[in-house]
Amino acid sequence: MIVVRRLAAILIALIACAAPAAARDVVPFGGYAPGSIVIFTHTRTLYFVLGNGQAMRYPVGVGRAGMAWHGRARIARKSLRPGWGPPADIALANPRIPLFIPGGSPRNPMGAAAMGLSRGNYAIHGTNEPGSVGHFVSHGCIRMYNEDVLDLYHRAPLGTKVIVLN
Repeated sequence: MIVVRRLAAILIALIACAAPAAARDVVPFGGYAPGSIVIFTHTRTLYFVLGNGQAMRYPVGVGRAGMAWHGRARIARKSLRPGWGPPADIALANPRIPLFIPGGSPRNPMGAAAMGLSRGNYAIHGTNEPGSVGHFVSHGCIRMYNEDVLDLYHRAPLGTKVIVLN
């Protein structure tokens, strides 16, 4: 029965998001507990499950080829206007990147808010490059429009379950 419900939820999500959404909206969605975040990397969409067969759908940017991941995590930390320093692999690949960019800087890739995940060095965060939303662009993080990440930030408390599917 659980497998059938999950397959039904995936089918509903596929129908509801044949193309990435251009703006957040409420859509039919089921099969997951209210308050969960479900991300479909192939359609570049994130769902915050509202319950009663509905979810808030957001367009997102996701990991590019070889950097995308799937699995489960939880929101482990939250920060408004976070500062950012590149992880070691990014710093080595791009030696001209500053070792720290303060929050609020237009060069800060975290945007208006970040929700760090309990898995790896990943986060759901805003972006100061809105043209990247809807594409395969990141090192595995989930990018959102700044206004959308702020909306989700206020909906999703610490501990929120995050499910990332291909």
